[in-house]
Amino acid sequence: MDQEGEKLSPDLATDDTIRARKSANAGDTGSQVMHSRAERPWSFDVADFSLPNGREEEWRFTPIKKIARLFEDAASEEVDGAPAAKVSFDGPKSWLAGKLAQGEGPRDTVLQPSDRAAVVGSANAPEALHVRVPDNEERREPVTVRIEGQSASARSNNHLVVEAGANSHSTVVIEHTGSAVHNGNVEVIVGQGATLTVISLQRWNNDTLHVGQHDAEVGKDAHYKHINVTLGGDVVRLNSNVRFADEGANAQLFGLYFADSGQHLEHRSFVDHNAPRNTSNVLYKGALQGEKAHTVWVGDVLIQKSAEGTDSYEKNQNLVLTDGARADSVPNLEIETGIIEGAGHASTTGQLDDEHLWYLMARGIPEKQARRLVVRGFLYEIIQQIRVSELEDSLMDALEDELAISNN
Repeated sequence: MDQEGEKLSPDLATDDTIRARKSANAGDTGSQVMHSRAERPWSFDVADFSLPNGREEEWRFTPIKKIARLFEDAASEEVDGAPAAKVSFDGPKSWLAGKLAQGEGPRDTVLQPSDRAAVVGSANAPEALHVRVPDNEERREPVTVRIEGQSASARSNNHLVVEAGANSHSTVVIEHTGSAVHNGNVEVIVGQGATLTVISLQRWNNDTLHVGQHDAEVGKDAHYKHINVTLGGDVVRLNSNVRFADEGANAQLFGLYFADSGQHLEHRSFVDHNAPRNTSNVLYKGALQGEKAHTVWVGDVLIQKSAEGTDSYEKNQNLVLTDGARADSVPNLEIETGIIEGAGHASTTGQLDDEHLWYLMARGIPEKQARRLVVRGFLYEIIQQIRVSELEDSLMDALEDELAISNN
């Protein structure tokens, strides 16, 4: 089997085919040198991934010691007899398709654990919540999966499967709050002709450790939008990955993060153009303030030989608001065919534009207010992609609270 792995239709996935995929790409990532993103191994067996030491390319930006517990092959814990992270669903009861055991399709047909944290989370989540949007269903109001951590010292492993039926139109919000040591995987299946938006909100308390992998497969002529908004947490590290089941699809990955003193917020994305005539766009924006505030964005796009007619672009932009903050940004683009519509990437990191501030101050706006306006305008491009007015307003209020810190 080739490195990208076998692709399965959820309707055709059986226990036998799922088990076959589990061992397809097994390999010790600690000893393997990758020359291409396509060579990255994946496995459902924890033993196939070494404990990271921080010298690996995959982990060189991450504070390994802080999140060491999330590499341990350990089950979820309880707090006062209840799960360490409470999970609830707010939406139509008919959309709750039950819980999926390990290897029970469509679970494990799309998400491929590709690092130590992801495979530990997968192996230690015996049940996955399954949210399925019925075929041809159209719903304007979002549905919400709430994950509320109960303790900054209690471990939780969570797996969520979101399946959008053919020609459906929906928005799913995943909201993280409270305090936790949390390993959360999200598996997304976008059916033919469907339109699905998944919004992942990290509004944790600042004592939380959170790692996660979000994998999506987008069907023929389907539209998928994934939005990451990370404002809380001590260390948050998320991988958001997309591949295509057929041609004519569109995938958009957006992200917004705001890091304060001591926070480490890390986002990685991978768009695997493995089928012809699909489009993708990746845009992540971040702001940083305070001593040792650290953000990381690593974006990978692979256009395989079979992906003729691809149109892809990725960009990351960062605003450093104070001294002592650090933003790392690494865009990567691999192209294996010259028969494409277009492909590109960009990355910028800098301070507030003095000309923008001067323009506002020259019109009587005080400097502190001018700084807020510039930062708000910079980040609003991501928030407006949410298209849920109450949620947009709530996030703008949260950004105001963040900006109040830098203006004091």
